[in-house]
Order: sequence, then structure tokens, then C-alpha cells
Amino acid sequence: MVLDSPGTPLREAELQEPEPGPGQLRLRVEASAVCRTDLHIVDGELPDPKLPLVLGHQIVGVVDEVGEGVEVEPGSRVGVPWLGWTDGDCRFCQSGRENLCDNARFTGYHVDGGYAEAVVADARFCFPVPEGYSSLHAAPLFCAGLIGYRALRLAGDATRLGLYGFGSSAHLIAQVARWQGRRVFAFTREGDTEGQALARSLGAEWAGASGERPPELLDAAIIFAPVGSLVPVALRALEKGGVVVCAGIHMSDIPSFAYELLWEERAVRSVANLTRQDGEELLELAPRVPVETHVEVFALEDATEALDRLRAGRINGSAVLDLTR
Repeated sequence: MVLDSPGTPLREAELQEPEPGPGQLRLRVEASAVCRTDLHIVDGELPDPKLPLVLGHQIVGVVDEVGEGVEVEPGSRVGVPWLGWTDGDCRFCQSGRENLCDNARFTGYHVDGGYAEAVVADARFCFPVPEGYSSLHAAPLFCAGLIGYRALRLAGDATRLGLYGFGSSAHLIAQVARWQGRRVFAFTREGDTEGQALARSLGAEWAGASGERPPELLDAAIIFAPVGSLVPVALRALEKGGVVVCAGIHMSDIPSFAYELLWEERAVRSVANLTRQDGEELLELAPRVPVETHVEVFALEDATEALDRLRAGRINGSAVLDLTR
């Protein structure tokens, strides 16, 4: 499925078979999860995508060919995340912050992604799929899970954790947080009773609408929804010394707010991308929790429908394209 320009529907296309170069591998895609970042690209909210573009950066498939220097065996099942390449030389890469690489290239944005039957990826940025996960259920781990995990780390040792926007990332990371012994408070769109029920089933002790005050103050809040007006809302719900972590790649403008909301050492920070260390840690942890992914499955040709439903907030858990149909 190809995006020709932002604001246009994806179209089906027959593309030339990609060939792996040195350091690359080729996957036969089995599953590709749909991410809100894909929606931001389609809607023109992220600048300068490769065009035409094959979206998709939560990819699971089977290796069928490798380039020179790749030690991954054909037949291996691997996952491909958002971070597709870094230069390794900039000051960020050299200081363990490859997620901030000056010249990073991202899967399904700068290079073609997984809304296709085959994809080529840099082998250094691919991960083995954890045992016990089907491809459909593993795919959301490779972005929703990874970004959620990095956001959770940046929330520090917060015991009372608020999650604003209970979708693909939040439903995964709520399980990790509960396993770590944290208390989870989930916030959804007004009237999203299905999302609130899912949150409670995954261990949230309270679930309500984003505009509601939780029953007690929070030590940290992670905002997954791309809604800037939630920042002052979350700050009002914070205990002194708490942090609001904005986990999205794009967010609507944050409105001005009184300094008193930030005072008493409250903080607001963002999350950018992921590191390979994040991936290694989460994928080792996921089967131990175990993290269960709740998925709604679509055929590849129904990718536009999946994006439309995500935009409307009508996906419960994660949307995943099934390439084995």
C-alpha cells in the first residue's frame, strides 16, 4: 500500500521486489501494526516523508534473504521498529542516545516500511521475536511497546501512574507497570466505556474520562494522546515533584497555563524515538510479565480503513495488518 502524498488515500500497487544490500536483510512480512505515527504522516503532520512511501514500522516477518555481512539466518522471525538507521558517529550516538541521532532514518518514513509483502531493513536494528508470540500479537511490541517502555522509564519510580489515552501503547505498558508494582490510573476519551473496561481488565484500579480528576494525586502521568490541552490537565493531577511525559511524536499546541501548575518541582518532558537497548530490555521483559497484546486484525488492502478507525478512536488495543491472508 503506497502513499503518494499526504492527505490522499493509500493505493494498492505492484512494486519491484526489494533486494538487500550489505548489512541488510529482507523479510517476508507476516504482520504490520498500525501506529498513530502512520496517521500523522498520512495527514501531513510530519514533514518531508519519502514519497511515494510504503508506511509501517511495527513489522514482523521471516527472513528470506540477507546481504553481505549479515549473520541472521534465513528462516528467522524478526521484528523491525521505527528506528531504522543511525550514523553511529554523531555526539548523540557516541553518548548512548542514538534515538536523537542527527542523521537517523526511520522505517515507514524515510525508508519503505511494512505495509507490503516484503521489506528490506538494516539488520543491526532488527530484533528476534520473543517466544510465545504470534506475528500478529508481536507486531505492536515494536513501537507501541517500545515507545511506551521508554516513556515509562522516563516517568522514574512513580508509584501512582496516570496514562492519558488508553490505546495501543498504554494497554501494553499498563501491564508492565502493574507487574512492576505500580498503581495505574487510566484516562480515555469521554464515553469510551470499552477502553475503560479494557484498562480495568489489565489492572488499572481506576479508569475515567481525560477531563476527570483521579481519586488521588499522581506521581507521574504519560500522555499518549496527541492532544496538547492534556498537558495542563495532567499537571493539575500531579503530586509535588511529579512529571508529565509526552510520549507522542506529534502533539497539538499546548495551551498556556498558570505557573502554579508547574511550581513545586513538577516537570514536563518528551520522549523521542527509541534505542536498541530499549528494544532489548522490553522484548526480554514482555514474555516474563507476560504482556498480552489485544489486536484488531485487518487485511493489507484495508489499511486505509484501519487508519480511519484509529483517527476516530475506534480501535480497542492495537490495529494490525495481516499479510498472511
